[in-house]
Amino acid sequence: MAGFRSLARQVRDPRCDLALRRYSLRKCLERFAPYGHRATWDHLCSRAGFDPEDRSVDPARLVAALDELEEARAVWQSYEVEFAERRRKEKHDGLRRPGSVDDWHRLTWGGFGVAWCDDPRVHPREPLAEVLRRLIAALEREPGSACPVCRGERLRWRYDLDHEPSTGPVCTDCGILVPRPVLTAEALADARRSKLLVSA
Repeated sequence: MAGFRSLARQVRDPRCDLALRRYSLRKCLERFAPYGHRATWDHLCSRAGFDPEDRSVDPARLVAALDELEEARAVWQSYEVEFAERRRKEKHDGLRRPGSVDDWHRLTWGGFGVAWCDDPRVHPREPLAEVLRRLIAALEREPGSACPVCRGERLRWRYDLDHEPSTGPVCTDCGILVPRPVLTAEALADARRSKLLVSA
């Protein structure tokens, strides 16, 4: 099974068949897809300017999509290195019980679904790396009441998400499943109430 870097080399290799280059970009999303596979693909296609179903994509557009994905992956990998170092230090200092950020992080190790978008057509418009920087900044500060990505305050509790956790607060503006540790207890309660109001 090819790794992310070897797949990325195939995307960039002009000697490879165009179908293989497109396929290799799709396979990269099995290794790193912040919004989930389908939503990340839709995002990259819209940002690079090609249709998700286009089988004859301009190679330059494929490489532009890959560049964005690689930049975001570098941001996330840097965060994971810092996270692992912090946990090692905490364990050394006797703090064995992980916090809520640690619980959330365990579900997203490797970067898959860190900003899960259950609807593949609804996702943030900003570059992936910027979205991840905003998310990481929110994880490293006190909880707030808004979406860490778009600052939207319309959070709605959703059930039966195609992700783990399968329930949680979804931003109705940018579509991400907002990590619970970045929200105050009041914001989480408001999101749950908004679900009840919509259901009524």
